[in-house]
Amino acid sequence: MQRTKIIETEVSTGATAGAATSIGSATCVRVHNNTGSIVTVGVSTIVGAATTNYFTMPANSVEFLEKLPTDVIWTSSSIKAAKVGFTN
Repeated sequence: MQRTKIIETEVSTGATAGAATSIGSATCVRVHNNTGSIVTVGVSTIVGAATTNYFTMPANSVEFLEKLPTDVIWTSSSIKAAKVGFTN
């Protein structure tokens, strides 16, 4: 059975492209939309970049995001994110 390994403490995501963060240079991020609304998640190669890729998260949901350690994340509303890994 695969389990989630917490590597760093959960943090709040930046709510603008200019506040994007790499979440501790994570390659795997657990993103928790703890709000009652849909949130847009942006992933980019640099802070404030116009070449951001987006996906939406339903309210009160969790996703695991794989990215490069230098990629940054930001969200349309502040939600929770943690650097994680997987273990058996």
